Amino acid sequence: MNFPLILFLLTVVTGVFFILERKRFLPERRQRAEEAAARFEADNREAIDRGEKAVIDACNDLKAKILRQPWWLEYTAGLFPVILLVFVLRSFLFEPFRIPSGSMLPTLHVGDFILVNKYEYGIRLPVLNWKVIDLGSPERGDVVVFKYPRDPSVDYIKRIVAVPGDTVEYKNKVLYINGTEQPQTGHADFIDDHSMVTLDQREETLGGKDHMIAVDHRRPSWVPLQAISKMEDSCRYNSTGFVCRIPEGHYFAMGDNRDNSEDSRYWGFVPDENLVGRATLIWANFGDMSRIGSFR
Repeated sequence: MNFPLILFLLTVVTGVFFILERKRFLPERRQRAEEAAARFEADNREAIDRGEKAVIDACNDLKAKILRQPWWLEYTAGLFPVILLVFVLRSFLFEPFRIPSGSMLPTLHVGDFILVNKYEYGIRLPVLNWKVIDLGSPERGDVVVFKYPRDPSVDYIKRIVAVPGDTVEYKNKVLYINGTEQPQTGHADFIDDHSMVTLDQREETLGGKDHMIAVDHRRPSWVPLQAISKMEDSCRYNSTGFVCRIPEGHYFAMGDNRDNSEDSRYWGFVPDENLVGRATLIWANFGDMSRIGSFR
Protein backbone atom coordinates (compact mmCIF):
# COMPACT_ATOMS: atom_id res chain seq x y z
CA MET A 1 0.00 0.00 0.00
CA ASN A 2 1.43 3.36 -1.07
CA PHE A 3 0.39 5.39 1.97
CA PRO A 4 2.08 8.67 0.85
CA LEU A 5 0.12 8.54 -2.43
CA ILE A 6 -3.14 7.78 -0.60
CA LEU A 7 -2.54 10.66 1.83
CA PHE A 8 -1.74 13.01 -1.07
CA LEU A 9 -4.94 12.05 -2.91
CA LEU A 10 -6.99 12.48 0.27
CA THR A 11 -5.49 15.94 0.76
CA VAL A 12 -6.33 16.95 -2.82
CA VAL A 13 -9.89 15.59 -2.73
CA THR A 14 -10.78 17.05 0.67
CA GLY A 15 -9.08 20.31 -0.32
CA VAL A 16 -11.31 20.62 -3.41
CA PHE A 17 -14.43 20.12 -1.29
CA PHE A 18 -13.08 22.57 1.32
CA ILE A 19 -12.75 25.28 -1.35
CA LEU A 20 -16.17 24.47 -2.81
CA GLU A 21 -17.67 24.66 0.69
CA ARG A 22 -16.20 28.10 1.29
CA LYS A 23 -16.88 29.53 -2.16
CA ARG A 24 -20.18 27.90 -3.14
CA PHE A 25 -21.97 25.51 -0.76
CA LEU A 26 -21.82 27.63 2.43
CA PRO A 27 -22.92 30.90 0.70
CA GLU A 28 -25.83 29.00 -0.90
CA ARG A 29 -26.93 27.59 2.47
CA ARG A 30 -26.67 31.02 4.06
CA GLN A 31 -28.88 32.50 1.35
CA ARG A 32 -31.46 29.72 1.74
CA ALA A 33 -31.38 30.12 5.53
CA GLU A 34 -31.99 33.88 5.30
CA GLU A 35 -34.85 33.41 2.83
CA ALA A 36 -36.47 30.70 4.97
CA ALA A 37 -36.09 32.82 8.11
CA ALA A 38 -37.64 35.82 6.35
CA ARG A 39 -40.67 33.74 5.31
CA PHE A 40 -41.01 32.29 8.80
CA GLU A 41 -40.86 35.73 10.40
CA ALA A 42 -43.47 37.07 7.95
CA ASP A 43 -45.80 34.19 8.80
CA ASN A 44 -45.26 34.61 12.55
CA ARG A 45 -44.78 38.35 12.87
CA GLU A 46 -47.28 38.91 15.71
CA ALA A 47 -45.80 36.11 17.85
CA ILE A 48 -42.26 37.34 17.26
CA ASP A 49 -43.27 40.92 18.10
CA ARG A 50 -44.78 39.62 21.36
CA GLY A 51 -41.41 37.96 22.06
CA GLU A 52 -42.72 34.41 22.25
CA LYS A 53 -39.64 32.34 23.00
CA ALA A 54 -40.89 29.13 21.38
CA VAL A 55 -41.46 30.88 18.06
CA ILE A 56 -38.10 32.67 18.15
CA ASP A 57 -36.35 29.39 19.00
CA ALA A 58 -38.14 27.67 16.12
CA CYS A 59 -36.90 30.36 13.73
CA ASN A 60 -33.31 29.94 14.96
CA ASP A 61 -33.56 26.14 14.70
CA LEU A 62 -34.78 26.46 11.12
CA LYS A 63 -31.75 28.59 10.17
CA ALA A 64 -29.33 26.24 11.97
CA LYS A 65 -30.81 23.19 10.23
CA ILE A 66 -30.35 24.74 6.79
CA LEU A 67 -26.81 25.95 7.60
CA ARG A 68 -25.69 22.54 8.91
CA GLN A 69 -23.17 20.73 6.68
CA PRO A 70 -24.47 17.57 4.99
CA TRP A 71 -22.66 14.37 5.97
CA TRP A 72 -20.68 14.17 2.73
CA LEU A 73 -19.19 17.60 3.39
CA GLU A 74 -18.41 16.78 7.02
CA TYR A 75 -16.28 13.84 5.82
CA THR A 76 -14.55 15.81 3.06
CA ALA A 77 -14.32 19.58 3.63
CA GLY A 78 -14.63 19.12 7.39
CA LEU A 79 -11.63 16.77 7.54
CA PHE A 80 -9.39 18.80 5.22
CA PRO A 81 -7.55 20.84 7.94
CA VAL A 82 -6.65 17.67 9.86
CA ILE A 83 -5.58 15.74 6.76
CA LEU A 84 -3.56 18.74 5.52
CA LEU A 85 -1.74 18.98 8.86
CA VAL A 86 -0.91 15.26 8.81
CA PHE A 87 0.22 15.51 5.17
CA VAL A 88 2.58 18.45 5.86
CA LEU A 89 4.02 16.93 9.04
CA ARG A 90 4.52 13.48 7.50
CA SER A 91 5.80 14.66 4.12
CA PHE A 92 8.20 17.42 5.14
CA LEU A 93 8.97 17.22 8.86
CA PHE A 94 8.65 13.88 10.67
CA GLU A 95 7.35 10.42 9.84
CA PRO A 96 6.79 7.47 12.19
CA PHE A 97 8.08 3.98 11.42
CA ARG A 98 7.95 0.63 13.21
CA ILE A 99 11.00 -1.64 13.45
CA PRO A 100 9.96 -5.01 11.95
CA SER A 101 13.14 -7.07 12.42
CA GLY A 102 16.21 -7.50 14.58
CA SER A 103 18.74 -6.31 11.97
CA MET A 104 19.52 -3.17 14.02
CA LEU A 105 19.99 -4.89 17.39
CA PRO A 106 21.12 -3.90 19.95
CA THR A 107 20.34 -0.28 18.95
CA LEU A 108 16.75 -0.79 17.80
CA HIS A 109 14.49 -3.64 18.88
CA VAL A 110 11.57 -5.30 17.14
CA GLY A 111 8.45 -3.29 17.97
CA ASP A 112 10.22 0.05 18.47
CA PHE A 113 8.28 2.94 16.97
CA ILE A 114 10.73 5.53 15.75
CA LEU A 115 10.45 9.10 14.51
CA VAL A 116 12.31 10.00 11.30
CA ASN A 117 13.48 13.52 10.50
CA LYS A 118 12.35 14.12 6.89
CA TYR A 119 14.02 17.51 6.24
CA GLU A 120 17.58 17.04 7.55
CA TYR A 121 18.79 15.62 4.22
CA GLY A 122 16.75 18.02 2.08
CA ILE A 123 13.16 18.88 1.23
CA ARG A 124 11.65 16.32 -1.13
CA LEU A 125 8.41 16.32 -3.10
CA PRO A 126 5.86 13.92 -1.58
CA VAL A 127 5.21 10.65 -3.46
CA LEU A 128 7.90 11.37 -6.09
CA ASN A 129 10.64 11.81 -3.43
CA TRP A 130 12.47 14.32 -5.65
CA LYS A 131 14.82 16.61 -3.70
CA VAL A 132 13.96 20.26 -4.35
CA ILE A 133 15.99 21.90 -1.56
CA ASP A 134 19.34 20.48 -0.47
CA LEU A 135 19.82 20.91 3.30
CA GLY A 136 22.46 18.27 4.04
CA SER A 137 23.66 14.71 3.55
CA PRO A 138 24.01 11.61 5.73
CA GLU A 139 27.17 11.29 7.78
CA ARG A 140 28.98 8.14 8.83
CA GLY A 141 27.16 6.70 11.81
CA ASP A 142 23.71 8.10 10.98
CA VAL A 143 20.78 5.67 11.30
CA VAL A 144 18.79 6.22 8.13
CA VAL A 145 15.46 5.12 6.65
CA PHE A 146 15.53 4.67 2.86
CA LYS A 147 13.66 3.03 0.02
CA TYR A 148 14.97 -0.47 -0.59
CA PRO A 149 16.89 -0.19 -3.90
CA ARG A 150 15.47 -3.44 -5.26
CA ASP A 151 11.87 -2.58 -4.30
CA PRO A 152 11.25 1.14 -3.57
CA SER A 153 7.83 0.36 -2.10
CA VAL A 154 9.62 -1.17 0.92
CA ASP A 155 11.32 0.97 3.61
CA TYR A 156 14.60 -0.19 5.15
CA ILE A 157 16.50 1.15 8.15
CA LYS A 158 20.27 0.73 8.49
CA ARG A 159 23.33 2.64 9.65
CA ILE A 160 25.39 4.57 7.11
CA VAL A 161 28.96 3.32 7.43
CA ALA A 162 30.49 4.93 4.32
CA VAL A 163 29.70 8.03 2.26
CA PRO A 164 30.54 9.02 -1.34
CA GLY A 165 34.27 8.82 -2.03
CA ASP A 166 35.02 6.51 0.91
CA THR A 167 36.74 3.16 0.67
CA VAL A 168 35.11 0.80 3.14
CA GLU A 169 36.62 -2.52 4.13
CA TYR A 170 35.06 -5.16 6.35
CA LYS A 171 37.71 -7.58 7.58
CA ASN A 172 37.18 -10.21 10.25
CA LYS A 173 34.09 -8.33 11.48
CA VAL A 174 35.89 -5.00 11.85
CA LEU A 175 35.25 -1.92 9.70
CA TYR A 176 38.02 0.09 8.04
CA ILE A 177 37.18 3.45 6.50
CA ASN A 178 39.77 4.84 4.08
CA GLY A 179 42.32 2.47 5.60
CA THR A 180 41.61 3.46 9.22
CA GLU A 181 40.29 0.85 11.64
CA GLN A 182 37.04 1.79 13.40
CA PRO A 183 37.67 0.69 17.02
CA GLN A 184 35.46 -1.83 18.82
CA THR A 185 35.53 -2.09 22.62
CA GLY A 186 33.58 -3.36 25.63
CA HIS A 187 32.59 -6.92 24.77
CA ALA A 188 29.42 -8.11 26.55
CA ASP A 189 26.71 -10.72 26.04
CA PHE A 190 23.46 -9.61 24.40
CA ILE A 191 20.52 -12.02 24.10
CA ASP A 192 18.21 -11.62 21.12
CA ASP A 193 14.76 -12.10 22.68
CA HIS A 194 13.27 -13.37 19.41
CA SER A 195 15.92 -15.89 18.32
CA MET A 196 17.25 -16.51 21.88
CA VAL A 197 20.76 -16.34 20.44
CA THR A 198 23.55 -14.82 22.54
CA LEU A 199 25.41 -12.16 20.56
CA ASP A 200 28.68 -10.38 21.29
CA GLN A 201 27.75 -6.75 21.97
CA ARG A 202 30.47 -4.22 21.24
CA GLU A 203 30.81 -0.43 21.19
CA GLU A 204 32.01 0.76 17.79
CA THR A 205 33.44 4.20 17.05
CA LEU A 206 32.48 5.22 13.52
CA GLY A 207 33.34 8.65 12.20
CA GLY A 208 33.98 9.87 15.74
CA LYS A 209 30.56 8.66 16.97
CA ASP A 210 30.05 5.76 19.37
CA HIS A 211 27.24 3.24 19.00
CA MET A 212 26.53 -0.37 19.87
CA ILE A 213 26.79 -3.30 17.45
CA ALA A 214 26.29 -7.04 17.82
CA VAL A 215 28.42 -9.82 16.37
CA ASP A 216 27.29 -13.42 15.91
CA HIS A 217 30.27 -15.76 16.34
CA ARG A 218 28.33 -18.57 14.64
CA ARG A 219 28.61 -16.78 11.30
CA PRO A 220 31.69 -15.93 9.21
CA SER A 221 32.63 -12.36 8.23
CA TRP A 222 32.77 -13.23 4.53
CA VAL A 223 29.66 -12.99 2.36
CA PRO A 224 28.61 -16.12 0.43
CA LEU A 225 28.59 -15.20 -3.25
CA GLN A 226 25.34 -17.09 -3.82
CA ALA A 227 23.65 -14.75 -1.29
CA ILE A 228 24.67 -11.59 -3.15
CA SER A 229 21.85 -10.30 -5.35
CA LYS A 230 23.89 -7.48 -6.92
CA MET A 231 27.63 -7.34 -7.53
CA GLU A 232 28.86 -3.73 -7.51
CA ASP A 233 31.69 -3.01 -9.97
CA SER A 234 33.57 -1.12 -7.24
CA CYS A 235 33.38 -3.95 -4.67
CA ARG A 236 35.68 -6.91 -4.15
CA TYR A 237 34.69 -9.83 -1.94
CA ASN A 238 37.26 -12.08 -0.29
CA SER A 239 37.61 -14.73 2.40
CA THR A 240 37.63 -12.19 5.27
CA GLY A 241 34.93 -9.77 4.08
CA PHE A 242 34.91 -7.17 1.31
CA VAL A 243 36.36 -3.88 0.06
CA CYS A 244 34.18 -1.26 -1.67
CA ARG A 245 34.77 2.18 -3.17
CA ILE A 246 31.62 4.29 -2.75
CA PRO A 247 30.61 6.23 -5.90
CA GLU A 248 29.18 9.74 -5.89
CA GLY A 249 25.55 10.02 -4.90
CA HIS A 250 25.54 6.68 -3.06
CA TYR A 251 26.01 5.33 0.47
CA PHE A 252 26.99 2.05 2.06
CA ALA A 253 24.58 0.88 4.78
CA MET A 254 24.90 -1.95 7.30
CA GLY A 255 22.78 -3.23 10.16
CA ASP A 256 24.13 -3.00 13.70
CA ASN A 257 23.34 -6.71 14.06
CA ARG A 258 26.23 -7.26 11.71
CA ASP A 259 25.86 -10.97 11.03
CA ASN A 260 22.06 -10.97 10.86
CA SER A 261 21.31 -8.11 8.49
CA GLU A 262 20.53 -7.99 4.78
CA ASP A 263 22.24 -4.77 3.76
CA SER A 264 24.58 -3.17 1.21
CA ARG A 265 26.80 -6.23 1.34
CA TYR A 266 24.03 -8.17 -0.41
CA TRP A 267 22.10 -5.71 -2.61
CA GLY A 268 24.50 -2.82 -3.23
CA PHE A 269 24.69 0.89 -2.50
CA VAL A 270 21.87 3.21 -1.38
CA PRO A 271 21.26 5.97 -3.96
CA ASP A 272 20.75 9.47 -2.57
CA GLU A 273 17.31 9.66 -4.20
CA ASN A 274 16.18 6.69 -2.07
CA LEU A 275 16.80 8.48 1.24
CA VAL A 276 13.75 9.14 3.43
CA GLY A 277 15.35 10.66 6.52
CA ARG A 278 17.39 10.19 9.69
CA ALA A 279 15.97 8.19 12.59
CA THR A 280 16.05 10.42 15.67
CA LEU A 281 14.25 8.79 18.60
CA ILE A 282 12.06 5.95 19.85
CA TRP A 283 8.64 7.35 20.69
CA ALA A 284 6.96 4.10 21.74
CA ASN A 285 7.38 0.38 22.27
CA PHE A 286 4.20 -1.13 23.64
CA GLY A 287 6.06 -4.20 24.86
CA ASP A 288 8.67 -2.18 26.77
CA MET A 289 7.91 1.50 27.34
CA SER A 290 11.32 2.01 28.95
CA ARG A 291 12.70 1.97 25.40
CA ILE A 292 11.32 5.48 24.75
CA GLY A 293 14.03 8.08 24.13
CA SER A 294 16.92 8.96 21.87
CA PHE A 295 19.56 6.50 20.69
CA ARG A 296 22.99 6.56 19.11
